[in-house]
Amino acid sequence: MQSIPVMLISNDEVSRSELKSDLEKFKYIDIVGEFNDLIQGFNSVINEKPSLVFIDVSSSPSVALDAIEKINFQLRTCIVFAISSDTDPEFIIQIMRSGAREVFAKPVSQAEVSNALDKAKHLLQTNTDGFTEGKIFTVFSNKGGIGKTTIATNLAVSLAELTNKKVALVDLNLQLGDVTTFLDLSPSYDIAYIVTQISRIDESFLIKTLEKYQEKELYVLADPPYLEQAEEITSEQIGTVLNALKSVFSYIVIDTSSAFDSKTISALDLSDDILLVSIVNLPSIRNAQRCLDLFERLDYPKEKVKMVVNRYIENEEITVDDVEDALNHNVYWKIPNNYFTVMSAINRGMPICEINKESNVNDSFFGLAAGLSNSLYVKDNEQAASNSGNSLLGNLFSKITPPKK
Repeated sequence: MQSIPVMLISNDEVSRSELKSDLEKFKYIDIVGEFNDLIQGFNSVINEKPSLVFIDVSSSPSVALDAIEKINFQLRTCIVFAISSDTDPEFIIQIMRSGAREVFAKPVSQAEVSNALDKAKHLLQTNTDGFTEGKIFTVFSNKGGIGKTTIATNLAVSLAELTNKKVALVDLNLQLGDVTTFLDLSPSYDIAYIVTQISRIDESFLIKTLEKYQEKELYVLADPPYLEQAEEITSEQIGTVLNALKSVFSYIVIDTSSAFDSKTISALDLSDDILLVSIVNLPSIRNAQRCLDLFERLDYPKEKVKMVVNRYIENEEITVDDVEDALNHNVYWKIPNNYFTVMSAINRGMPICEINKESNVNDSFFGLAAGLSNSLYVKDNEQAASNSGNSLLGNLFSKITPPKK
């Protein structure tokens, strides 16, 4: 197998020498650095980015734990093993919470090293085999009441069903979030809890703490239950959580508030695509123009912002062409107005696909999911023919292919 670059950090020369001797017996281990100074070793780890680090926490516990935590967040694929002369259970828990994968008591036995390396090989293989960071789609409008949560929720469900990949749905409307209501969920954990456990965030932690929706590959990160908790969450913490989600989930769909605050901006900055939602009336179009102006000042690429027209009705007085001319921005997607189906879904706490799978609005969400994920949405010919008059999806024939970007 490919060699694993390893660094050793310990001011206990005898212990470090014995560990080095044990590691050298494994042909796939490449010791690329050993340090007796914790700070020097930490700086070298950050710069050289080894796959595996052994850190002795015995002499300077607080500094060592801080170093482990920083390595864990700056180098997401780096595995840290800790060595400690203190085996008090409470201290061991502290070390694990800082991000160490294993804790060895001194003296470290070769059998323990061998077992740990077997685990490390598996973890490193999992991290590198075909891994690509997840994409973030943020649904935004600076005007409330135009269907952001409906779009975010049903897009996330459609992505999970269409791609069979893990999808995270994040409610960043921290004070007035409705995602859990729309899916009839009562989650055990929420984002306020997760940001207090920053040092523990990894794939296992996220899968356990996000609320899984039924049997789908959809996981929901809920808003805080109390308003005061929302105020305590920082934009930096939101950035950390979203970056962690990208390392675990293929797609992350974010529902935001209508405010242009630092927390929302943090999500917009990290987004691969911003779905700017509008409806076809003058106040909404004016608000969309204000958003586009701000996005331009933030230096977002034009293709990053995708206009989505919600509750679209053909033959309205204001046409989509009028909207595009007014905004100097193409409309990426149109979601048809289907009041009864959408309201039935909201009132029953269910996604639209479980209310009326054959509806035009459900087709539209699956088509949007296909476009964003570069997937194929296949329909049978009979159903396609029955909906061929729906201009939102064009002439479907037997399939919907992603729109050109």
